[in-house]
This record gives sequence, structure tokens and C-alpha cells, in this order.
Amino acid sequence: MSNDQPPPLAKPFWRRGLAGFLDFITVFFGGGYAIGAATGQTTKDGFNLTGAPALLLFALIVAYFYLGWKVVGGTLWQRILGAR
Repeated sequence: MSNDQPPPLAKPFWRRGLAGFLDFITVFFGGGYAIGAATGQTTKDGFNLTGAPALLLFALIVAYFYLGWKVVGGTLWQRILGAR
């Protein structure tokens, strides 16, 4: 008798999709405002990043998702929503 277990079912798409959307919004606005404040590119409406700070924000977003998926085992919102 084998003790093999069937592979776990994938989490519902809406959870994974919502987690990805909320992760992006969180990192974009949180990281964007933090970088804008550090570089003096904040406005009365939020932030306006151009040049190197905009590239830094892009790198931050890529690093967040890479670390969340490959290193840590789930992003912030994947853990909150149980999507991973």
C-alpha cells in the first residue's frame, strides 16, 4: 500500500488575482511615496517619480514579487488571503 498523497489543489483564481493586485497597489503606493519623499519628488497629490527614482521603484516592485514568490514563500497579501 502506497502512502502517496494527491497533489494539493490550486487556490481559487480570485484569491490569487486579488492578492497580486493588492500586492502591486501596496508596493507601488507605499514604495512610490517613500522613494518620492526621500528624493524630494512628492507633490500635494502624492508623488511624481521620473528618471532614476522611477527605475528604483520598478526594481523595488520586481524585487518584492521575486522575494515573495521564490524566497519567502508568499507575498504579504498572499499570506493574508491564504492564496499561497
